[in-house]
Amino acid sequence: MEDKRILYVSSEVVPYLPENEVSLMSYEVPKMINDQGGQIRIFMPRYGSINERRHQLHEVIRLSGMNLVINDMDMPLIIKVASIPKERIQVYFIDNDEYFKRKTAFNNEDGSLFSDNDERAIFFAKGVVETVKKLNWVPDVIHVHGWMASFLPIYMKHYYKDDALFADTKIVTSIYSKSFDGVINPTALEKVAFDNVPTEAISKLAEADFDNIMKTAIDHSDGVIVGSENVSEDLIKYIENSQKPFLPFVDKDKFAEAYTNFYKNQIL
Repeated sequence: MEDKRILYVSSEVVPYLPENEVSLMSYEVPKMINDQGGQIRIFMPRYGSINERRHQLHEVIRLSGMNLVINDMDMPLIIKVASIPKERIQVYFIDNDEYFKRKTAFNNEDGSLFSDNDERAIFFAKGVVETVKKLNWVPDVIHVHGWMASFLPIYMKHYYKDDALFADTKIVTSIYSKSFDGVINPTALEKVAFDNVPTEAISKLAEADFDNIMKTAIDHSDGVIVGSENVSEDLIKYIENSQKPFLPFVDKDKFAEAYTNFYKNQIL
């Protein structure tokens, strides 16, 4: 994987959020490619629970200052960066006080989903792409982890489809076990369609529950990795029937060779 450029876009990454399947693999996979001589970037939201002083986050002024239009509202984009200790891996944080300052990642204190999680996912997707454009860093592969990041494949295949910078970029989505119940917002489809995304391409977002969000991400990806042993049978069948290249679940202690071969033989 030497000199290949892989952009990792994740809802959660250790050590910035607690360990779970998504956050661990969002660290382990980039580290593995970095160790192989690949060039990587990691993006995640800057949730309010992340201690900026402890993790030494600092704002990147030259990348910040843009406004992103979300559902006809201008929302300022702030970019922060930190390095994972000992690994020489930079992590870029997408920040906005309205969407990410709150102290929990996805849910209110009573456990209910934030009512604007759809807008937060849209902001995150656009923020990542706009920042990568400012960096003028062209990824060979974008690898998406976690549902908050899963709107990015939609935007890459529609909103940014005519952007020459990404003409040869492939998108891989990792699918993990179900992480929330209910729908993120009843109007999620309308908000994505506002960005001139054809409604027929995102019709499943009319009921934006976990499985339908992931199915829509699969529809807009060039390859799929099953990242969890506990992915629902319905999603596994959907992946198999999608005719996309896919990698079945591999134990954490064996993933390095499997993921590398999948990138090389199925995606690149």
